[in-house]
Amino acid sequence: MSAEENKTLVRRFMEDVFNRGNLGLVDEIVVADFVEHEELPPGTPPGREGLKALVAQFRGAFPDFQVTLDDVIAEGDRVVVRSTWRGTQRKEFMHIPPSGKRISFEVIDIIRIAGGKFQEHWGQMDSMLLMQQLGAVPAGQPAPA
Repeated sequence: MSAEENKTLVRRFMEDVFNRGNLGLVDEIVVADFVEHEELPPGTPPGREGLKALVAQFRGAFPDFQVTLDDVIAEGDRVVVRSTWRGTQRKEFMHIPPSGKRISFEVIDIIRIAGGKFQEHWGQMDSMLLMQQLGAVPAGQPAPA
């Protein structure tokens, strides 16, 4: 697949899986032995089942959950995405009771694609900002001017 085709596949995945909750598409686009290099919450299963669990966890706790793609860059067999994740916590999330608070934080993903399917993923999300917005950890003090 070309870099443009890989970008289109990633856009489709983010829109249909994360924004619409179509978990069936994960089985279609992600290989069974998918390798996740990002540290996920404790208890998350490995491989594509872990990816489904992560999506279900966010969509369950944040019913209005949406991912906005800020940048999508491709080279060779890899696609890099810088995105913003947003939602309102309506149900428990990682043992944090429903707060009604809005969250917004950035995520960077790198996906390796071969044969039209996701093979590997590396990711970095601003987990600290997420936990601060939910009130699970105190916000840091501003830096002195």
